[in-house]
Amino acid sequence: MNIARRFFLKLVPLLVWRAPNLLAAESKSQPVFLGQGTMSGEVTDCTALLQTRLTLAAQLDADGDLPGAAGVACFEWSTHSDFSDAQRTAFQPAADKHDFIVRAELTGLKPNTTYHYRAVYGVTEPTAQAGPSCSFKTLPSGAIATPVRFIVGSCMNYNKFLHGKLGRASGPLTATDEDKRLGYPSFEAMLKLRPDFFVGTGDIVYYDNPFRVAETVPQLRKCWHEQARFPRLIEFFRSVPAYWSKDDHDFRYDDSDNTTDRPPLPQTGIDMFREQLPLLAKGSDKPTYRTHRVSKNLQIWLTEGRDYRSPNEMPDGPEKSLWGAEQREWLKTTLKASDAKWKILISPTPMVGPDDLKKIDNHADLSGFRHEADAFFAWLKENKIGHFTIICGDRHWQYHSIHPSGVEEFACGALNDENSRLGVAPGDKNGSDPQALVRQLYTSPTPNGGFLQITAGAELVIEHFDSRGKRLYRAAK
Repeated sequence: MNIARRFFLKLVPLLVWRAPNLLAAESKSQPVFLGQGTMSGEVTDCTALLQTRLTLAAQLDADGDLPGAAGVACFEWSTHSDFSDAQRTAFQPAADKHDFIVRAELTGLKPNTTYHYRAVYGVTEPTAQAGPSCSFKTLPSGAIATPVRFIVGSCMNYNKFLHGKLGRASGPLTATDEDKRLGYPSFEAMLKLRPDFFVGTGDIVYYDNPFRVAETVPQLRKCWHEQARFPRLIEFFRSVPAYWSKDDHDFRYDDSDNTTDRPPLPQTGIDMFREQLPLLAKGSDKPTYRTHRVSKNLQIWLTEGRDYRSPNEMPDGPEKSLWGAEQREWLKTTLKASDAKWKILISPTPMVGPDDLKKIDNHADLSGFRHEADAFFAWLKENKIGHFTIICGDRHWQYHSIHPSGVEEFACGALNDENSRLGVAPGDKNGSDPQALVRQLYTSPTPNGGFLQITAGAELVIEHFDSRGKRLYRAAK
């Protein structure tokens, strides 16, 4: 028996979660569950994506997976919590080809409006029953100046969280038995803050933890199943819509680019991310970089850092790009066209840092993609792009740094304590800023997980929180 399976069986009592009464009642008449809950994504002022997955149970099996179940599902939605005057999408099959995931796009919605929705699911259409009620609020749109509050998180390492040092945990081991049953404490803390939406900026799962390496499609899917079934995550995404970007660990492996034939291959990683998360309508081949005009005051940009990059080992210079020429020009064009007061770039990887000297896969790294970053910062200054801020994931510590050009960057850190570490200071000879050109106003004094909350209204407030919801740092503009 391998080490991963042996320790999983010891943890089974911690992982069992009984589904809410509604789901348990439904299971008496049909053997299908919503073991990963129901969620919304890519909400705009007039559209939204809804997603659920049909499962054979509401808890992990003896192999630590949550197998899918064949059946059908659709979605009901209404502006009324009692679903009066509800509309319904067409039924779709939940089939193995798409990992038993059902996704639908809603259009024609009203801005700044709360919608209630639920999955209607079963083995067949005649036996389908309604699942738990969920909700999302559409974006205000560029015409409405109401304040908006959202949260950014990154780097949820499942095996470090559950298995500690056996999973190569780098930070303090704070997860209790209850946490290992319910999921990451950050999601309970974030829900209490009642954000308008959440942005997951990369490393949502880890394919390459030494405790178990995922390479095949079934193994990759299992990583998503085990993560999404946590009760705290299900409860959070019932009422908080999300936007997603990928990084290296939920693409292929640590620091991965598009070279080498080591599995998973690049196209497999791209397809898996598009399959598992509601960031594109079914059948869409649109690129995953995009921008959303949230309100009159706020516009956000989410970049794609893996699909179009040059090889990491390529010497840095004008021809080397993390974004690719098309995405870079799109970013410049849309930034220049924006009249939003606050312009926030949410990047899976840092652009300012500092980072470790040995790293070569991001814009902050000396042997990485520094030329593209410096050219972009110069362009921002030349074109007078004001009130521009970067929020990044990837780094497992929280910080607030200022580039010599004046561009500010906030790192959200890792969502769980076990995946955290101390950062790299400006001037550190083992870092990417040995000359101390970067000015750092805050960095985590001790290793801790957590997240970043942003409130955008007449002023912009950015706050770091730890994984239990304690505010650690506040910056305002």
